Amino acid sequence: MNNSKKCRCKWPGEDPLYCDYHDYEWGVPLHDDQLLFEFLILEGAQAGLSWITVLRKRDNYRMAFDNFDPKIVAQYDDRKVEELLQNEGIIRNKLKINSAIRNAKAFLKVQEEFDSFDKYIWSFTGGKTIKNAWRNLSEVPALTDEATAMSKDLKKRGFNFVGPTICYAFMQATGMVNDHTTDCFRYEEV
Repeated sequence: MNNSKKCRCKWPGEDPLYCDYHDYEWGVPLHDDQLLFEFLILEGAQAGLSWITVLRKRDNYRMAFDNFDPKIVAQYDDRKVEELLQNEGIIRNKLKINSAIRNAKAFLKVQEEFDSFDKYIWSFTGGKTIKNAWRNLSEVPALTDEATAMSKDLKKRGFNFVGPTICYAFMQATGMVNDHTTDCFRYEEV
């Protein structure tokens, strides 16, 4: 359900899928491990592409990657990788597919060490959403010190496709930061 009369951030434009994502998901604090894993994988898949490209393929990704269950993804073998490379519904990039498997294994280790990925990942913001106050899109940074620290630590733990810019996009998507512009109706809501 899209209400185009509302003032929202400029980045989703008029695309109904993008507007719904902005209005109902982007920036909402997320604490479910499986959904956090989904966003981590999708943000990595987005590298070098636009987010709307990934968003349009999201349902296909969910089917292809067993609803982003990290325990299942961690078990993928060469046969599964080949199957995914043939799937036209996802981004068929071998490095990104192998990264998802590698990240699933690292994700499970983090869950084991910290009891949940949520507990670990939110530690980079002190367990709270960082509320910014950007007036327009041009003020929003591509990365922050927190995203850089997150990237460094994730890489140390064996994750890849988790550079600082990807980490900051992940933080924005999962509500670790509120980067809705101050004129956006979602700014106060999240």
